[in-house]
Amino acid sequence: MSAYIVGVLVPLVFTLILRTSKKEKKRGLPINVGGEPGYAIRNCRFTDAVTTSWEGISTLVELFEQACQKHPHKPLLGTRKLISREAEVNADGKSFEKLHLGEYEWLTYRKSFEAVSCFASGLAQMGHKRGERAAIFADTREEWFIALQGCFRRNVPVITIYSSLGEEALCHSLNETEATTVICGTKELKKLIEISGQLDAVERIICMDDEIPSSISLVDRSHAWNITSMAKVEKLGRENPVEPDLPLPSDTAVIMYTSGSTGLPKGVMMTHANVLATVSAVMTIVPSLGSKDVYLAYLPLAHILELAAENVIASVGSAIGYGSPLTLTDTSNKIKKGTKGDASALSPTIMTAVPAILDRVRDGVRKKVDAKGGLSKKLFDLAYSRRLSATNGSWFGAWGLEKLLWSFLVFRKIQAILGGRVRFILSGGAPLSGDTQRFINICFGTPIGQGYGLTETCAGGTFSEFDDTSVGRVGAPLPCSFVKLIDWVEGGYLITDSPMPRGEIVIGGPNVTPGYFKNEAKTREVYKADERGMRWFYTGDIGQFHADGCLEIIDRKKDIVKLQYGEYVSLGKVEAALSVSPYVDNIMIYANPFHNYCVALVVVSHPALEEWASKKGVSFTNFSELCERDEAIKEVYSSMVKAAKDAHLEKFEIPGKIKLLHVPWIPESGLVTAALKLKRDVIRREFSNVLSKLYS
Repeated sequence: MSAYIVGVLVPLVFTLILRTSKKEKKRGLPINVGGEPGYAIRNCRFTDAVTTSWEGISTLVELFEQACQKHPHKPLLGTRKLISREAEVNADGKSFEKLHLGEYEWLTYRKSFEAVSCFASGLAQMGHKRGERAAIFADTREEWFIALQGCFRRNVPVITIYSSLGEEALCHSLNETEATTVICGTKELKKLIEISGQLDAVERIICMDDEIPSSISLVDRSHAWNITSMAKVEKLGRENPVEPDLPLPSDTAVIMYTSGSTGLPKGVMMTHANVLATVSAVMTIVPSLGSKDVYLAYLPLAHILELAAENVIASVGSAIGYGSPLTLTDTSNKIKKGTKGDASALSPTIMTAVPAILDRVRDGVRKKVDAKGGLSKKLFDLAYSRRLSATNGSWFGAWGLEKLLWSFLVFRKIQAILGGRVRFILSGGAPLSGDTQRFINICFGTPIGQGYGLTETCAGGTFSEFDDTSVGRVGAPLPCSFVKLIDWVEGGYLITDSPMPRGEIVIGGPNVTPGYFKNEAKTREVYKADERGMRWFYTGDIGQFHADGCLEIIDRKKDIVKLQYGEYVSLGKVEAALSVSPYVDNIMIYANPFHNYCVALVVVSHPALEEWASKKGVSFTNFSELCERDEAIKEVYSSMVKAAKDAHLEKFEIPGKIKLLHVPWIPESGLVTAALKLKRDVIRREFSNVLSKLYS
């Protein structure tokens, strides 16, 4: 009770003593640029686009070697030791694998550079020739990073492929690029064996694991693949060193295959100069980034957000500890009960995240707080409301003394979920809801830098600064980019709109990539060079610029559907608003232009709906049955309507009917990408009968 009294009285004293006014800080400024007429903004701290932050450094190879020379004895790459795998059977009789993981074991910068150099030499000794391409097809791990840097030292373009990619897309990526070497894990090797007859150019397989499946003998005889382990390749290179074949800035570093949210994936060609520009720009945004920082790497390295982030971290002497989404926290699905998750074991200071991950963290915290109830919940609610008032500027600031008080009294245990030391979170890959951004910001006591960019711009676009406490925006242009809005007359978005200019977002700068591999038609459609030689990428996203030069994403051209009576529904906007409902684990809005309302497929949160059923005395034999119950549908729908009204959605934007789904959408299902974005066309085909019934 004393903690509660202190929590009430002390903030009142702070409020009376420490009130200051909030001044708007300029973060972006208008600029005159070439190309199509529009409203363009640059970063206010840089008059021209940044290409490199290091004198004499023009490629990723040079950047990595410089870091290894500067920080030879500091830890760079860390991996947890696997102690045991155990099977756990739940109440339904289903078996789940649980991992007991030990502490992190580290490679220093010097040892990492040796491994990279040996791998580069071993790759050449295996017969991989200049001009041939290599593919990395694996989950995020330290061997991924070593293989990437090793290929760079031989000027070998790297094809990045999501480990969750389906057979058709995998074959397309490897055959289109004519990859002769594939670097993968045991799990991915098994996938390659299954489709070996469909692969045209593959000659060598390098397995990151020492354990190679016995089934490879069949492949060896029919396709003459040279299959070996990564350890043996490094040993070969160590015993037979080869001089590096260093790339030029204009050479292709990566051909990154998108996760294919619509149709087959496209390969985006990225030069060393492209990626270096983004890495250099982020360096200027993350506060005090240096050798004392520890980064938790768990997002797919085949995604440009993670690839750029790890190159940033490695450039300044920081440490990278590898984990996975399924072992992230102490309560993650694959962590043995009573043992540490990756965040607890590592205690990172810097993290990247996608909105879906942060949404789950938010929901998990809320569930625990609600379950405790009583004084604990009252104190949490008071602390949250006080911090919310502070962040909104009603008293002396978001990062003052009261923050320390609430961190000590209330939020310490929540912050311990991610190790207790996180000081900055970078969010990207999709729009982050204002509710989640504010919740994470307050409970974890750390700023969230929300970024906007695309594979085609090497993740470079905009980025919100650490002192920007607003939500729903994605910041000012990164120093490597100019961001321009152009009129989209058909959609009703114009740069002359009031109170803010609006239009399609176009990004220009040294981070804009050359185009799509072997797809000149698509390249010409969305890339354009202006009279000054600058390349611009037409994103298809709709944005508006605030007075301080920060961008807000408000729509997407492809996601807008015109209903029967002429109203436009922005599918992504509605989904973002409704995902705030505690019952919504995932959602896809579908709008048929021949009807006057939209409908929704809702993947339901198991814990939330089961808890509601328990409180209401609703009996059910399994979760699938519960999702069919009228009272459950009514409860979820009511919650979604409330979320819609809180977000000020129009009546026609609120789904007229919904369907509850009990099976989660995961990348392996093929319904979402590795970055957890919806594959609308795939979902629409998969649930075509359900959607038809919702309109009947």
